Amino acid sequence: MRWDNLTGDEGGGRDGAGAGPLALFAADSVVTRTFDTPEFRGITFHEVRARSILNRVPGASRMPFEWTVNPYRGCSHACVYCFARKTHSYLDLDTGLGFDSQIVVKTNAPELLRRELGSRRWSGAHIAMGTNVDCYQRAEGRYRLMPGIIEALHERANPFSILTKGTLILRDLPLLRAAAEVTEVGISVSVGFTDTALWRTVEPGTPSPAARLAAVRALTDAGIECGVLMAPVIPFLGDSPEQLRATVAAVAASGATSVTPLVLHLRPGAREWFTAWLGRHHPHLIGRYARMYADGAYAPTWYQRRITRQVHELAAEFGIGPARRGASRRIAAPEPPAGPAPAGPAQLTLL
Repeated sequence: MRWDNLTGDEGGGRDGAGAGPLALFAADSVVTRTFDTPEFRGITFHEVRARSILNRVPGASRMPFEWTVNPYRGCSHACVYCFARKTHSYLDLDTGLGFDSQIVVKTNAPELLRRELGSRRWSGAHIAMGTNVDCYQRAEGRYRLMPGIIEALHERANPFSILTKGTLILRDLPLLRAAAEVTEVGISVSVGFTDTALWRTVEPGTPSPAARLAAVRALTDAGIECGVLMAPVIPFLGDSPEQLRATVAAVAASGATSVTPLVLHLRPGAREWFTAWLGRHHPHLIGRYARMYADGAYAPTWYQRRITRQVHELAAEFGIGPARRGASRRIAAPEPPAGPAPAGPAQLTLL
């Protein structure tokens, strides 16, 4: 994906070798803003008018959904393992700090979605959100794109699901309840662990695990079924029996309708950034990770099965089950990057 695919200017495109990313837009196609406020300090927003907002997922990807909506690119959650980092390179942006701080905002996303849903060619298929980067990251507090998006889906009774680490979703609870009265709405919150020391280093821009589980409770108390993706389970750092038990117990206490464990995987882009973080914080694990992920992006099948079995046993003990087939399955995996589907098990980790 290139920057000129995001703009409504049909004349956009590369302007010679070495052109910077903003050169891919006409002058009135993008506005770049950097805010020196505590909430957004160090973050640059590239406001664009997108050509389209409904993205079709390649059939070869084996994803449990066919269509996605992504109002943002880049993510201030700054998760060191985020699989979507590689997508920033498609925009000629840095996949490390740039991914965390250079956020593309599709400012016309709600109006564009309303128009595309109204097309005679649209079939009313399920739409997954939060599958690339989080639609409730901090930028959403400023741009408020999700209320218009949810309203457009509600108007057409179009089924949808949202995967998030952001507690800002509670702002839109009345809209979600209204939509759930006319269509299928699936909500899932990502909580891979409850270890606060681990959270502060690997997910520094996210609400705490406790805050996310409080959001699960608020959603379920309001009548919106909410599952938890226990993702990622991080080998050697978040996978001890004691850590798994503590996390599943907290998930059960939140009232979540399901818990689905997903083991860390390391695609190109994420792998390099995560490995650099590992070298700074846990250098003794470099060799163990090299061996565990020697065959590619995925942990060995035996390891994934072991984690899944342990979590399912704990879930049964605490009275919750795995994700139901249906809406919850549609938010159990992220949108793949452009290109061939990755080799390896179908089990994937969210952003």
